[in-house]
Parts: sequence; C-alpha cells; structure tokens
Amino acid sequence: MSTLQFPQIYCPFPSMLNPFATEAEKHTAEWVSRFELVKSEKAREKFRRAKFAMLSSRAFPTAGRYELCIASEFNTWLFLLDDKNDESMFGKMDYLQMVHSFVTQILQNNHVVAPEEGMPLANSFADLWKRMRRTSNAAWQKRFVKSMIDYLDACLWEVENRIQHRAPSVADYIEKRPYTGALFADIELIEVLENIYLPDEVRLHDTVQQLALACNNVVCWANDLFSFEKERRQGDVHNLVVVLKEERGLDLEEAVMETARMHDEEVRRFIALTETVPSFGEETDDELRRYIGVLKAWMRANLDWSFQDTARYKMNITETASGNWVISRL
Repeated sequence: MSTLQFPQIYCPFPSMLNPFATEAEKHTAEWVSRFELVKSEKAREKFRRAKFAMLSSRAFPTAGRYELCIASEFNTWLFLLDDKNDESMFGKMDYLQMVHSFVTQILQNNHVVAPEEGMPLANSFADLWKRMRRTSNAAWQKRFVKSMIDYLDACLWEVENRIQHRAPSVADYIEKRPYTGALFADIELIEVLENIYLPDEVRLHDTVQQLALACNNVVCWANDLFSFEKERRQGDVHNLVVVLKEERGLDLEEAVMETARMHDEEVRRFIALTETVPSFGEETDDELRRYIGVLKAWMRANLDWSFQDTARYKMNITETASGNWVISRL
C-alpha cells in the first residue's frame, strides 16, 4: 500500500485530555523501566514514540493522578502483551501460556510474584493488580477478573489460529473482537478510576450493556482501520479489514470502506441508545451520565491518539480539502 483514501469516519464527541497527562507519561516510563518491560535501546525508542500513556489520558479525562497512572500502566501492559501475541508462532506459544498462567494466578489468588520466579509481564501485572485492589471492592474485582480471563482466552484463540493458519470468518471475528481488544476490562475500570458507582440494576440493564458493547466495537473497528497495514505486514489475519476482504472477495479499498461504514453505523447506534436510557433516579442518572461520558471519551481518545500522538502503526494520516482521509505508510 502506498496511499489509501476514504471518507473521514464519524465520531461527533469532543476531544478531552486529563490534566495529569504529563505526570502519567513520566510515571509510566519509570514503571516500564523498573519492571524491565522494554530492554533494548531500540525497544525503548519504540516505546517512547508509541506514547501509550496519552491514550489513557484522553480516555479517562477526569481520573485522579493515582488512578490515571493505573490506567496508563494497565493499557501499556496490554499493548506490550499484544505485541508478544502478534509475534507468537510455534516457538512462543509456550511463553504466552506461561504469562497467561501467571496472570490468572495473580487475579484469582492475589498471588504475589517474586522477581526470581516470574517474568516482566507477570511481575508488572502483580503490581497493577495490587494497586487496583486498593481502590476497589470484592464485587468489582470479581467482574474485572472475568473480563481479563475472557481477554486472555481470546489471545490464545488468536495464537492458535496463527499456528493452524486458520482465518476467522467475519461473524467469528466480530464475536471475538470485543474480547481480543481487552476493552471490556478498560470499561470495567471506569467505575473505579473515575469514582462512579452504578448499581447492578443499572450496570446490567440491557441498554447500558449495549452502550458498552457499541463503544467497544467502535474503538476496536477504528483501531483495525489504523492497524491493518501493520498486521498485513506481519501476516496477521485478525483485523476486520482483512477478514472482510478475504471472505467477501473485496479489494483493499472496498474492505476499508466497508469497515468505515460499519464503524459509523455503530457510532450512530450508540447515539440512538443514549436516547433510550431509562431514568433510575436523579442521583443514579448523574452517575450514569458520567459513565456514558467516559464511553464517549474512549471513542474520541482512540482517534485522537492514533492521529496526533502515536507512531505505533507507522502510518501517516492526513485530511484532504474535501474532508477525506488519506493513509500512507511511513
């Protein structure tokens, strides 16, 4: 791919940035160094250019400093594990299974990993989980554990597909994508990091659940638009653009256009859902409005970070006079 042009995707939500963004970026860099998550100078430079902390600072715009650092380091951890998953073929499946085993033990048993028995990804996650537990109750922790185990299982599904040279169908991919992106775990974090309380009757209400799913889909499908060239270079088929292209016999531009259309349709579904949210009483309605506000912030944050902050996808995105986007490889 040299350049590709398609209509600007729809996201009518305002850009936001947490006032502790600079502090979170510094704290995250120190945390990554302390746990030796990136070791070579090349890896450190790649990490600096990725600016993972900025995504969390945009997505959790009113979190306190302590809470924002948790979000920033958790999402950094997810990105670094995602890189391991993307690299994983025959020789690295055992490594990922070991990481998953450590993380599951940490989550389910509050297992403390000693440096000599663990590995950087496990040791750093143990630190994250300890800090999350300080700011949460047992009911929330149970929900977060489930969201993380769902994510880890989905990661193994992707790796197994790569080993078997098996491409998922569009339907299977859409079903699994909310889990492979780990966004349900981030959505669980909203209540803890933004100090929002939603009773079970609200959190489990079908409209609220559908809002969370729509937000998840919007973020993940937009990410697929920005990352498909990176994943194609790696031979990875786990991308909506790629599975649409293969299953429906589309050319690349048609697959990109269809992904953008699906994204925009899901944004409109989210907006329509917000207009059908029932009232749960004045105090709870205020909390729910804040929660929905963070979902909107997440959708905008993903775009702003991809456009303005990160060099992760090695792509340049510019806007034409007519409002179209032009993507070119750096």
